[in-house]
Amino acid sequence: MERIEHHASFGGRQEVWRHASATLGCDMKVGVYLPPAALQGRRCAVLYWLSGLTCTEQNFITKAGAQEHAARHGLIVVAPDTSPRDPDASLGVADDPAYDLGQGAGFYVDATEAPWSAHYRMQSYVAEELPAWVEAHFPATDARGISGHSMGGHGALVTALRHPGRYRSVSAFAPIVAPSRVPWGRKAFTAYLGEDPRAWRDWDAVELLAGAKQGLALLVDQGGDDPYLDEQLRPQLLREACEGAAHRLQLRIHPGYDHSYYFVASFLGEHFEHHARHLGDGAPSIRT
Repeated sequence: MERIEHHASFGGRQEVWRHASATLGCDMKVGVYLPPAALQGRRCAVLYWLSGLTCTEQNFITKAGAQEHAARHGLIVVAPDTSPRDPDASLGVADDPAYDLGQGAGFYVDATEAPWSAHYRMQSYVAEELPAWVEAHFPATDARGISGHSMGGHGALVTALRHPGRYRSVSAFAPIVAPSRVPWGRKAFTAYLGEDPRAWRDWDAVELLAGAKQGLALLVDQGGDDPYLDEQLRPQLLREACEGAAHRLQLRIHPGYDHSYYFVASFLGEHFEHHARHLGDGAPSIRT
């Protein structure tokens, strides 16, 4: 592992690390914000952030203003890249010319179809390898929260639902809640998981909620003027699924806000408060 960036920020330090991922078969870049408490030797809870289509580890750490909130609440923030990468095309990592498939568009699934299955195992990376790496190399407890935006909001919801007991708190901004039913998701799932829609159910938050084993409190914010609202995001399907499963959901629609990081930054502080309430002082998490 190699630290390739470090910047003082709100009494803490924003870092970017490169490490070799055995799960993905390539090097990955990860943004890690260490709050003042961590620099002073205290072990802190961790909030994982999953970004959206076309993003890298840079978008959230440079646009969202997360460092101030993380410093105030004493949370380590970990923001990985959105897919495996192959900068010099030496590893054979599959790609596609379109923005919504391939590098930059991993959709946080474990691909089963060639050529994607060789490297695109983002779910295993995010849920297993990345936390193990963070907890081994940084002053982190195993108290974890997870959040994300758009494709990353889908990733946060699905990761928490697939791993009950692993995360204390979940939130999302403009998530793709039912990828099996929208163009972005159907395109990616067909490529990564095959043409049988039955194979997609385990990667769809609305489908997973029916059998959810952990009653996490969900906070979801959605821009009312988001250009993708009706075709790609469809938050009403999440509301209906949560009501059907008696699952707690706070869904807030904000008139005038779009899909950008201007929207994310406007409400991110409230998401940090949500996670801080559930993560507490970073004590070891309770397993179910």
